[in-house]
Amino acid sequence: MADGPASQTLSRGVRILEILSDTRGALSIDDIAGRLGVHRSIAYRLLRTLEDHGLVVRDASGLAALGPRMAALAAGVAHDLQAEALPELTAVANDLGMTCFLAVLDGRECITLTSVEPRHTVASVAQRPGARHPVTVGAPGKAILAQLADAEWADWGERGDELRAEVALVRSQGHATSHDEVIPTVQSVAVPLELRGQRPAALAVVHVASAFTDEEIAVRLQRSARTIRDALGG
Repeated sequence: MADGPASQTLSRGVRILEILSDTRGALSIDDIAGRLGVHRSIAYRLLRTLEDHGLVVRDASGLAALGPRMAALAAGVAHDLQAEALPELTAVANDLGMTCFLAVLDGRECITLTSVEPRHTVASVAQRPGARHPVTVGAPGKAILAQLADAEWADWGERGDELRAEVALVRSQGHATSHDEVIPTVQSVAVPLELRGQRPAALAVVHVASAFTDEEIAVRLQRSARTIRDALGG
């Protein structure tokens, strides 16, 4: 079985990075080959190439995980936005005792760009950079959709009128909420982060239970969103 044209090889390599990003811990070559749907030898060659570029590392037993070079590449994505957002994410996380993160629109998905977990909380919900889900579900997704014209996303899902009503509510109240939509038992509150010349974004928190109301959380997030917009001239 041949690797096929260059575009197919590149697509498979990117898919391996996505598989490793979505997995907690390392994977064997057989695991990766199975998830990719290719022969083991093809997965091995792709891994070796990614390893040569520092995007993947393998331990003594041959298990593969994302390499440190990935962190360097990720830091270069929307660098100014991440730099300005990080202090605010940290402040919100510690103020509320919740994981706070920055999400952006990526195609038809909502992807976490960077996140901060609270410093002094015994347990918090993890939200790893690179995590993604359809933009039509979850509080960050709805906060992002609220920044788009309806025609830009009308055909993206099957929820139709229900989703339009939820997005209209986000526009009127200035924040979005979700419960059990992306991860069971997890709740989220998000506010739109509109920045001139950049893709739609959202500031959000995730938690299981909290002494704060959704409205109180939203007010805190909105304050940070204004700070980030002002810093970036948005």
